[in-house]
Amino acid sequence: MDEIVKAALKKWPNVPHCRGWLALDARGDWYMRDERVQHAGPFPQVKGSRILHEKLREFIHRNYAADEAGCWYFQNGPQRVYVELEAAPWIWRVAPEGTGIGITSHTGRPATVESAWLDEHGRLFLATGLGLGLVHTLDMETAADAVENGTWRPAEIRFAELPGRFGYRLSPAADAAA
Repeated sequence: MDEIVKAALKKWPNVPHCRGWLALDARGDWYMRDERVQHAGPFPQVKGSRILHEKLREFIHRNYAADEAGCWYFQNGPQRVYVELEAAPWIWRVAPEGTGIGITSHTGRPATVESAWLDEHGRLFLATGLGLGLVHTLDMETAADAVENGTWRPAEIRFAELPGRFGYRLSPAADAAA
C-alpha cells in the first residue's frame, strides 16, 4: 500500500466505505460505475466507463487488497472502494518463461500456480498464493499447452462454487444490500 494512503488512513480513520462504484472484468479492465450506471443494471451486464488513465490504474493496482470477509477493494486514501468482480479477484497473464510457464496478475504481481480449475463455461482458473484468478482470454493458447503437456491438471468445478471454495465475494455491493 502506498505511504500516502497509509497516512490518509491514520488522519481520517472513519471515512465510510464505497460500494458499487468500481469493477474488474474478466479481462483485467477496471470500470467506474457512477449512479446512473448502477441504476441501469448490475455488473457485468452494465459495465460503466473503462478506466484508461495509466497512472490511475497503477495507483489502483498498488492499493488493491481483500478484507477478512473476502471482499476485494481499492484503498483510495482514507476511503475503501469495494470492487465488483466479474469472475475472480485476479486475472492471470500467462507466458512461456525459461523452461516453464510464468504467470503475472493484472496488477503486475508474479505468482506460482498451486492448482488449476475448469468451469462449466470452459474457463480456466488458477489458484496461487495470491488467490484465485482467471486466465486472460489472450493467453489461452499458452495455457492450453500447459494443460496438454501436464504442467497443469485442471479439476472441474461449477463457477458458482469458486467464490466459496476460494474465499472471495463477487459483489460486495449486493452483499451489503442483502
